[in-house]
Amino acid sequence: MLTAAEAELFWAQPVIDLDHAVTVGRRAQSSATDPVLLAAALLHDVGKRHSRTGVCARSFASGLGLLHLPVRGRWRAYLDHGPLGAADLRNAGSADLIVAFAEHHHGERPDGVALEAWPVLSAADGE
Repeated sequence: MLTAAEAELFWAQPVIDLDHAVTVGRRAQSSATDPVLLAAALLHDVGKRHSRTGVCARSFASGLGLLHLPVRGRWRAYLDHGPLGAADLRNAGSADLIVAFAEHHHGERPDGVALEAWPVLSAADGE
């Protein structure tokens, strides 16, 4: 269900993110069969690989972000994983839904994304 370019991005993720991606993909698959929706579930966090961080550093970066403190370097890359992943997916030629979910999966449904797709993806991601 992934293009060659998308599969390359998928497999470039750290193991912890691969595990999460498969979990989200399985959850989405229980509610939908659209291959684009399933690809969006699998690829939504591909931007996290830019941060090269583990669980502790990610938690710390999230805390700094919640406190609105300045964040740089790998921690900034982690907090910006949505737009970073969206850019990667856009460059890979991914469908608009895949790019949009990667970029906005921690927020509201952007214009142009089908009303029925967003709740399935958000629920699958545990949001």
